Amino acid sequence: MSAIDAVFKAYDVRGTVPDQLDAELCRAIGAAFATFLHESEPATTRVLVARDMRPTGVELVGAFAEGVRSQGVDVVDLGLGSTDLLYYAAGALDAPGAMFTASHNPAQYNGIKFCLSGARPVGEETGLRRIKEVASGELPAPAAVPGTLTSRDVLADFATHVRSFLTDPGALRPLKVVADTANGMGGLVVPAVFEALPFDLEILYGELDGTFPNHPADPIQPENQADLRARVVETGADLGLAFDGDADRVFLVDELGVGLSGSTTTAMVASAILEREPGATILYNLICSKAVPEIVTEKGGTPVRTRVGHSFVKAVMAETGAAFGGEHSAHYYFRDNYRADSGLIAAMHVLDLLSASDQPLSELRKPFERYADSGEINTRVADVHEVIARVAEAYRDHPQDRLDGLTVDLGEWWFNLRPSNTEPLLRLNLEAPTPADVDTHVAEIRDLISKD
Repeated sequence: MSAIDAVFKAYDVRGTVPDQLDAELCRAIGAAFATFLHESEPATTRVLVARDMRPTGVELVGAFAEGVRSQGVDVVDLGLGSTDLLYYAAGALDAPGAMFTASHNPAQYNGIKFCLSGARPVGEETGLRRIKEVASGELPAPAAVPGTLTSRDVLADFATHVRSFLTDPGALRPLKVVADTANGMGGLVVPAVFEALPFDLEILYGELDGTFPNHPADPIQPENQADLRARVVETGADLGLAFDGDADRVFLVDELGVGLSGSTTTAMVASAILEREPGATILYNLICSKAVPEIVTEKGGTPVRTRVGHSFVKAVMAETGAAFGGEHSAHYYFRDNYRADSGLIAAMHVLDLLSASDQPLSELRKPFERYADSGEINTRVADVHEVIARVAEAYRDHPQDRLDGLTVDLGEWWFNLRPSNTEPLLRLNLEAPTPADVDTHVAEIRDLISKD
C-alpha cells in the first residue's frame, strides 16, 4: 500500500504523524483540494481551515494552506475549532472547508475532513477520490498570483447559532450539567455555547491537550464515560455530556449515571422535532434501534432508513428534505444546520425536553427504549464477502436487504452484518426483546461467522 493509499479513507484523510501524514503530503493535498474545487466549484475563491488541539495540527494546517494558496485560492484560517464549528462556517460563509482532526483517534494521529460550500459533504464518491488522484501525481503548476492568508474568529457566531435551536431560552430551568470534553475541542466550544444559558455547567478535562492525559476522547467506549458517570452522581447533576475529540459527537448520561445509546438520543430528538414540525421526515441509519422508526411513525413523522456514514445521511437528507437524522454512533444531523451534524445542537434539544418535563432523564428516556441490543461486535475474518454470503444463506427464509452489508429481519429480532471500510473486519449489530435473547442470537451469528 502506498503512503497516500494508507491515509485516504472512505470519508476523510487520517493517519499517524509524521510517518503516514506529514507536512509535505498535506501541502500536496492542499493543492489537490484547490484543483478539485476549480473543477467542481469554479467560482470558489477561498477555503476555510480549522484544527483541533493536536500539537501536530499547526504545522499540517500551515502546509495545507500553502498548497491551497499555490493554486491561487485564498485561505481563511478559523484557528482552533470543533468539526461542527467548521461545518457551520462553511454553511454560513458559503465556502468549502477543511477540518484538521483525527476525532477520537489516539494522540499520534491527525487527519482532514473536507466539505464543499454550504457544508456539503466530501466523501469517496463526491471528491475524495479525485483529491487523492491529483495529490498522487504531478501537481499543477503554481498560479501566477498566489492566494492570500487571513484569519477569522467565528466562535461567538457559532455559539449563537447552536442556541438558536432552543425552543424558548426563557423557559429553561437551571439544570446542573456536567460535560466531559476529554481534553478535546469541547473545552473551547461548550463553554461558549453555555455561557449565555441558565445552566450550572461543570466541565471535566476542559484543558485543550491533544495528548489526552486523562482518558481517550472516544465516548462510544463505556470505559471512557466512567469519570463522567461518577461525577454526575457525585454532584447530583441532571445530565452528563460526553464529547469526542473534535466535539461533533455527544453521548448522554442520566442523573443516575447511566448512559443513553445514540439510538435513544436519536428517538428523543426526533420526538422533540416532530412536536415543532408535525409530519417531518426523520432519518435513521440501519443500525439504529427499530424503536426509532416506530416512535417517528407514532408521532406522525416519516421515518427513512439510510446507510451508515455521514456522507450517506447528508445525501439522503438533501434528497428528502428531512428535518433531522441520527446515527447509533451519536452523530446527529440537522437540516437547519446546513444538514451537518452537531452534538451540541442535539444537547440543546435534550435540555429543552428536560426543562419542559417534571421527570428526570432516567424516567424521560424509558418510552424511547424498547429493546435490548448487542452494541457493535467486530470480528476479523479472512474473506468478509464469503462470510456474509454464508450468513445470508443460513437465513434465506427471512426478509433480507443489502443496503449496507446484510440486514436480516427475523420478526422479534434482527441483525446487521457489514464490512469495515478499512480493515478485514465484520461489524455485527443485533437487537432483540431482552438481553438474554441478545446473548443467544449473538452466539448463533458468531458461530456462523467463525465456521470454517
